[in-house]
Amino acid sequence: MDYRTLGRSGCAVSSFCLGAMTFGLETDETGAHRQLDMFVEAGGTLVDTADVYNGGTSEEIIGHWFGARSADVTDRVVLATKGRFATDDSPNGAGLSARHLTRALDASLRRLGLDAVDLYQVHAFDPITPMEETIRTLDGFVRAGKIRYYGLSNFTGWQLTKAVHLAHEMNLTAPVTLQPQYSLLVREIEWEIVPAAIDAGLGLLPWSPLGGGWLSGKYQRDQRPSGATRLGEDPGRGMEAYDRRGVDRTWDVIDAVQEIAKARGVSMAEVALAWVTGRPGVTSTILGARTTEQLEANLRAAGLRLSTEELVALDVASDPRPADYPYGEMGVDQRARRIGG
Repeated sequence: MDYRTLGRSGCAVSSFCLGAMTFGLETDETGAHRQLDMFVEAGGTLVDTADVYNGGTSEEIIGHWFGARSADVTDRVVLATKGRFATDDSPNGAGLSARHLTRALDASLRRLGLDAVDLYQVHAFDPITPMEETIRTLDGFVRAGKIRYYGLSNFTGWQLTKAVHLAHEMNLTAPVTLQPQYSLLVREIEWEIVPAAIDAGLGLLPWSPLGGGWLSGKYQRDQRPSGATRLGEDPGRGMEAYDRRGVDRTWDVIDAVQEIAKARGVSMAEVALAWVTGRPGVTSTILGARTTEQLEANLRAAGLRLSTEELVALDVASDPRPADYPYGEMGVDQRARRIGG
């Protein structure tokens, strides 16, 4: 396992992160504790959850694990959670206001049974709350010792840039991470969001690096999913819905991943995870698994290094092919500048 810092902070974390979104729904408490044990034994340190994951059950399960393990084990963990989405149906039950975030963080700490979390992330942008209010609130959490760092999730390029600049302008604590969706199937963030994050010194924590399971090879062209898979149970599920994602580009990417995996004698998931973990700006890739077997298989990606030729093949197959301007060839050429030669 490699270790990298959370953005420009001095806190080191493993290059893979255990995501706990399945805890309490697809993974029961016993299975979740097995995953946490396996992850830490493999050298993993960063664990990511949120207050809305299964109605707070995910945080409770993690809290029980902390309470049942020795400090020698739990002290290795850098724990991250999030707040922003609705925790009740009141007018102030969601958002990034001081009122909601304060209540949300206190509730998370109660469920976790902890005095503080290492990384507190705002789960998405809030168009209603002034960003100054949000940043001042997060800075207050740091000063009160309730959190050690804070990060952003699902922010666009201009939103994260504004947050960083406001923090500096107001002489307040700045964010250290951004958690975006990022995979071989979702590369559009490379146009603006990744450069903005790198410029601001934010470490990326990619979620859904396997494209909702598509890049593990579990779905086939011209064969609708069935059985005990996420899309088998619900083909219209979210962003990875079969009819939405099952386009020619997706199958081209899957073919490229499969070819490399076969030649290397590894799983498709290992190839896809190695690709995203090696991208510029990435600190830690979030692994979400239903079972310890899935987690064990995904953790093998920590030892895989792709060659230049393999990276080129994957980049070509997964190119989102932007329009000519502003992100395509004409826009890039217009902004290019070369000195000499």
